[in-house]
Amino acid sequence: MSSPPSDSTETPDQEQGFLSHLIELRQRLVRAALAVVVIFLPLSFFMKDVFDLVSRPLMVALPAGTKLLSTGVVAPFMVPLKVTLFLSFLLALPFVLWQAWAFVAPGLYKHEKRLAGPLLVSSVFMFMLGICYCYFVVFGLVFKFITRFAPESVHVAPDIEAYFSFVLGMFLAFGVTFEVPIVVVLLARFGIASVARLRQMRPYVVVGAFILAAIFTPPDVLSQLLLAIPLCLLYELGVFCARFVERPARSEEKAAA
Repeated sequence: MSSPPSDSTETPDQEQGFLSHLIELRQRLVRAALAVVVIFLPLSFFMKDVFDLVSRPLMVALPAGTKLLSTGVVAPFMVPLKVTLFLSFLLALPFVLWQAWAFVAPGLYKHEKRLAGPLLVSSVFMFMLGICYCYFVVFGLVFKFITRFAPESVHVAPDIEAYFSFVLGMFLAFGVTFEVPIVVVLLARFGIASVARLRQMRPYVVVGAFILAAIFTPPDVLSQLLLAIPLCLLYELGVFCARFVERPARSEEKAAA
């Protein structure tokens, strides 16, 4: 007597569905990449202006007439190219996230779809807000603070590749930091942590904020404070907003416990 087929054997319909998902994923990725390219092409004619705009906070802090150095052979071309490509990705970020949303939306419940729209919009807004805070506030204060302590015998002229790496790291650090309220709201909305529990975690959040600031910012007190303090305030904002979206059933279970 032949044994029954194993449950792990995929049917043709399942294989076809898996292949269709892979094809759709590829199409979404191609569309997202094309969006970045479409924005990059016109910006590529202004690569020098884009890099000058990004380097302006540092140039303002340096002595008049100081210019950045380029020690690499192709760095004067590649670094402005990378900066322009990064800016193109930021401008295309809403469309990129919309493609990701369109791919996962069919597998979500109705109430999850209602939450995903505001979540995507607020995520993009807070990420951009973090980058703007870093560019307009943090860079100006940090660069002035650092150059003020440079000895008279030292000519401060950073390399453009090192500057781009620094700027990119700082942008990502502050952009992710400003996502903290959204993460806190999601924790309360899905019942992972109640508002009362989030309030009890404040001391740990403060310690963690300064540890993260020490890791992702230059080794000076000012830049660490400029990251740690907003992180703590954003956590408090998330706790405040979580009061309005916390799941009632979960909060009652916590109170009963």
